[in-house]
Order: sequence, then C-alpha cells, then structure tokens
Amino acid sequence: MAGTYLELTDQNFKTEVLDSKDVVLVDFWAAWCGPCKLMGPVIEELAGEYAGKAKIAKLDVDSHQAMAGQFGIRGIPTMLIFKNGQIVDQAVGAVPKDVLVQKLDAQIAA
Repeated sequence: MAGTYLELTDQNFKTEVLDSKDVVLVDFWAAWCGPCKLMGPVIEELAGEYAGKAKIAKLDVDSHQAMAGQFGIRGIPTMLIFKNGQIVDQAVGAVPKDVLVQKLDAQIAA
C-alpha cells in the first residue's frame, strides 16, 4: 500500500523532525542516484503502512544541502530514524524493506 511521504526542506526540517515527538524516518536522496531510485517505492510503501504510527519523509540532498551537511550525509541513500528529535538508528544504501521495518518497529515499541 503506497502512501504519501512528507517532503522535507531546510526550512521545515526542524519543525517536522527535530521538534517532533514521533518516530521519523528521513530518506536523504537525490534524483540522479540509482540506489535512491530503488528505495523510492519502498519509502512510499512505508509511508502508507506507517500512517498514524510514524512519519516517513524524504529530503533531496541537492536541493537542501544545509540539512544533509548538518547530519554528515556522505553517501546516499541514507535513512536516519529520529525519535524525540534525536537520531536513534540509521541505514545506508539500498537496503531491504524488512530491515527498515525492523528498525521502525523497534523504535515505535521502545
């Protein structure tokens, strides 16, 4: 079930992620990145499956370099999971959906 993920920008990152009490998965990606394209449908599925349980968001590192720099993103895709505004887990590269599901479920249950 595909859902709508949140589009992050340098301007709304603080409000939507750092100030949020929710579990938030942020996919740092770029349009030219092959592995990022592979992860796109996975992120959309997670957005649908976790609606009401966690925020699923994407940040284009080319358009919003300040946030990517702030978190030291060197390789993409990088998925950071935040809880109460703090990074609690991460995954780098094209990873299987079940890896992200396990990481999200662990944070939601904690």
